[in-house]
Amino acid sequence: MHKAPAHLRELVGSAVEALGYELVGVEFLSRPKSGHLLRIYIDSEQGVGLADCEKVSHQVGAVLDVEDPIKGDYSLEVSSPGLDRPLFEVAHFKRFSGQMARVRLHSAIEGRSNYRGLISGVDGEDILLQVEGEPVRLPFAQIASARLVPEF
Repeated sequence: MHKAPAHLRELVGSAVEALGYELVGVEFLSRPKSGHLLRIYIDSEQGVGLADCEKVSHQVGAVLDVEDPIKGDYSLEVSSPGLDRPLFEVAHFKRFSGQMARVRLHSAIEGRSNYRGLISGVDGEDILLQVEGEPVRLPFAQIASARLVPEF
């Protein structure tokens, strides 16, 4: 997960929420040969379809054209979070407590940087998982990426 800078998240969030959608998260990636990539995940109680993504893309694109917060070329992607929903905030872990997640850390804790387990809760800024039957506490600040694991 390459979380976008706060000013960019705020700018995008205002545009997305004005249209009545939930802003799940914003990723910002620098790609040396092809410019930047701004990826926006949106959701709503009714779900998200292609028309919703197009509407948000048009609105956010217009705001970005006016405000010009990204220097150089960039691509804009708007998407639903999907079944393997990314978890960007501590609140997301609270919301999806009881579900399976994959978590990758910036650096290893006790020799391990990848986890797959049941989200058992949140304690302050720590994410609590049950991994192979054992409780694990991960500092949110150490999380590089996290996604729900769809269960069929």
